[in-house]
Amino acid sequence: MSVTCISQNIRNLRRREGWTQEELAQRMGIKRSLLGAYEEGRAEPRAELLLKFANLFGISLEQLITLPIDTRNFTPGAPTDLQGRKLRVLSILVNENQEELIPLVPARAAAGYLNGYADPEYIEKLPGFHLPNFPQGTFRAFEILGDSMLPIPSGSIIFAEYVQDWTTLRDQHTYIVVTVSEGIVFKRIYNRIPENNTLLLRSDNPAYQDFEVHIRDILEIWKFKAFLSSEPPAREDSVRQLTDMVMDLQRSVQVLREKTIRDD
Repeated sequence: MSVTCISQNIRNLRRREGWTQEELAQRMGIKRSLLGAYEEGRAEPRAELLLKFANLFGISLEQLITLPIDTRNFTPGAPTDLQGRKLRVLSILVNENQEELIPLVPARAAAGYLNGYADPEYIEKLPGFHLPNFPQGTFRAFEILGDSMLPIPSGSIIFAEYVQDWTTLRDQHTYIVVTVSEGIVFKRIYNRIPENNTLLLRSDNPAYQDFEVHIRDILEIWKFKAFLSSEPPAREDSVRQLTDMVMDLQRSVQVLREKTIRDD
């Protein structure tokens, strides 16, 4: 890890956003003098601060600490998320016929995607395919595992469109949300313009609890468009039966706990 590379990247990215040192320091929750030390290479940010810098600028941690960032590639007027961060305008991958390819993120590659999501070279190494008659836009495919979004079965491929403007998020609609802490999750979003800078994520399977993620923890958001599966979706009555079984189990556990307390 090069201190010089980090300091130059922080300085260049701050200037790209049009922020003064004082403005960036306030966004980071640090003193301006400390930020000056980082930009001049007189001090090195701690790991948690490096991650916060990367999230704020909308890049990967690997990019921030290892790659000189050419700010000339910045697109003026790029849309922002709910905290005013500039979001990347993704480059489009094409095949030899100049047809747009949809990169596939397999479940086994989920951890690597968190580091390489903003690296064009990493994305180019992902498997990609072309779908004729698919709507215009920038799409990505994600393999999901588990039963949290029944009736969509585990192992399905979710096709989703990149959300450049987070103010367009719609309550109770489904999205792929790429987060630092939770990884890649497929959920319904609630509270799309939060007062406390968090989004509520909910599964379609009621056996799973809701949870919140902070805006600064989110790397990307992709809107669900379609899915591909080798298995038919679960029947509605099967989902209801599974839900009833889970609820019965929860009630049984609660009765057992209460009995244990009485016996003690």
